[in-house]
Amino acid sequence: MKKFLTGTAIALTAAALSTGANAAGHSFSACLITKTDTNPFFVKMKEGATAKAEELGIELKSFAGKVDGDHETQVQAIETCIADGAKGILLTASDTSSIVPAVQQARDAGILVIALDTPLEPIDAADATFATDNFLAGELIGKWAAGKLGDAAADAKIGMLDLAVSQPSVGVLRDQGFLQGFGIDLGDPNKWGDETDPRIIGNDVTQGNEEGGRRAMENLLAQDPMINVVYTINEPAAAGAYEALKSIGRENDVLIVSVDGGCPGIKNVADGVIGATSQQYPLLMASLGIEAIKKWADEGVKPEPTEGKAFTDTGVALVTDQPVDGVDSISVQEGTDRCWG
Repeated sequence: MKKFLTGTAIALTAAALSTGANAAGHSFSACLITKTDTNPFFVKMKEGATAKAEELGIELKSFAGKVDGDHETQVQAIETCIADGAKGILLTASDTSSIVPAVQQARDAGILVIALDTPLEPIDAADATFATDNFLAGELIGKWAAGKLGDAAADAKIGMLDLAVSQPSVGVLRDQGFLQGFGIDLGDPNKWGDETDPRIIGNDVTQGNEEGGRRAMENLLAQDPMINVVYTINEPAAAGAYEALKSIGRENDVLIVSVDGGCPGIKNVADGVIGATSQQYPLLMASLGIEAIKKWADEGVKPEPTEGKAFTDTGVALVTDQPVDGVDSISVQEGTDRCWG
């Protein structure tokens, strides 16, 4: 386990956002801690949290890692929120197991901790989780890809573009959901990379950004230049994979699927860069999280999960203009209208 960093959070990539007329007008403060502040997904999450905090009269302080995977900065942010006496923390963890002791410190201090999008390991290390069903998100794109290929799925050559070597829960769930949806037997469903199906050419990591996606795609193409299906952890990684394929003239004969459903990603579906993507709703996650912190502060009541699940399910929809029989989907136009609401 990585050593905790204590003291002042001088390395934080952080911006304290005053969400009312002035700080004195707020009844209490809350924190939002995301993986980065550059990924459009987290930008939208921040918008949702900020708007709801302003509506409810809460002072919101926002923090982000320098890059996806920057665990130490997130630990420092939690320490800052504890010192500031925040009532609640909304967290998208880069390292979903190593962050748990810091989260426990916050909970011991009476702070409500809600995981957004990315469940902690174990999931009950947070007071609540508001998230997409990430396994289902992966399963939808896996079923779509298999249906799109038809009989050719039996001979597919699949490149897996994952998130990080630490295998945070969100990355494992999407990866394993995709494989199951495609019809590939899983090994240990709690990790990726141990499958034995010969259709999988390999796994590489992207850090969830475009440059990482390009580099990972190049690495996998070096293993087998005839890869024809590419799973990507998110749409920035998908855009990078597309550029790598385009550089060798294969952008039109490889099926790329992804998860997120952000407005730029939906445009890439419309433009043929991505075949299909599973759409999430981060603005909803964040606004519900702020509402839950308000209820905790006012009434001491914690949120309840969706019936039959260990988390509050904020929904997912497959977006494509190439529907496949037996796989529910919405059109690119509908995805555009709903992107990250």
